Amino acid sequence: QVQLVESGGGLVQPGGSLRLSCVASGRIFSINTMGWYRQAPGKQRELVATITNIGTTTYADSVKGRFTISRDNSKNTMYLQMNSLKPEDTAVYYCNAAIRSNPIAPFTIYWGQGTQVTVSS
Repeated sequence: QVQLVESGGGLVQPGGSLRLSCVASGRIFSINTMGWYRQAPGKQRELVATITNIGTTTYADSVKGRFTISRDNSKNTMYLQMNSLKPEDTAVYYCNAAIRSNPIAPFTIYWGQGTQVTVSS
């Protein structure tokens, strides 16, 4: 019954900015690490950024200094602020989260449906 829903994608010119959101809903007891992945046509899905439940972050080298991942635990929401966007950032961006529905359940990995980001002049 857990769902992850991304939003905020769209068409933007090179150098522009977008802010993606991912909202988790349903039977949620706790959320551990969350992350953003992306997949461009003809390429493998790649990790963009992760954030732990205490706020520790990691970034792919290709987005360091341009993207910022954050989360609001009270809202079960994660964000990806994307600045100085480049054409090579064009991809479908997916939300990922490890979630358990009760305190004795194992964590389960969930994926959102994806949101399209297109960077083009």
